[in-house]
Amino acid sequence: MIRIVFVITTAVMLFCIAAPNTYAVKVEGITFAETYQMEDIELHLRGSGLLRYLVFIKAYVGAFYLLPQEDARQALGRTPRRLELEYFHAISASDFADATRQKIADNVPATTLARISARLEQFNTFYQDVQPGDRYALTYRPGSGTELSLNGTPLGRIEGDDFAAAVFAIWLGADPIDTDFRDALLGVQ
Repeated sequence: MIRIVFVITTAVMLFCIAAPNTYAVKVEGITFAETYQMEDIELHLRGSGLLRYLVFIKAYVGAFYLLPQEDARQALGRTPRRLELEYFHAISASDFADATRQKIADNVPATTLARISARLEQFNTFYQDVQPGDRYALTYRPGSGTELSLNGTPLGRIEGDDFAAAVFAIWLGADPIDTDFRDALLGVQ
């Protein structure tokens, strides 16, 4: 009997050691990976959270990825990063475009907004309507630009460090969509 218990315990321990960690975190039942492989760069999960609209409505959950050696102050700098957002409600492409224009305007000086306006309008054409369970990802690689993808399918890329800083500021800037959500993404709560 002791031998059987030992064999079962050993098998369970070996399974736990050998089983890959397929996710790092679950937020409201949504799974986000521990890392994101961007070609030759591995980004690590910095933080995750739930964004509520009007206090009671769950809008979406998100996860933010950054190089492991970077701290929260580098989130809008010239460093690779990724933001994933999974939605609980249907949202139209035009609503995304309107919100993007407004929140970028809230976070950047008028001179920056003027400089990136053509790229911003091009970026807004990438948006598609989303349904519950859809996931947008915003990925920035210095020298390559900022890519928007939906459910793993790239929709387009915009060049420029200034554009990347502006679009990520929607969630991570001084005047984000929600400060608690920003702090959760940055892991500074």
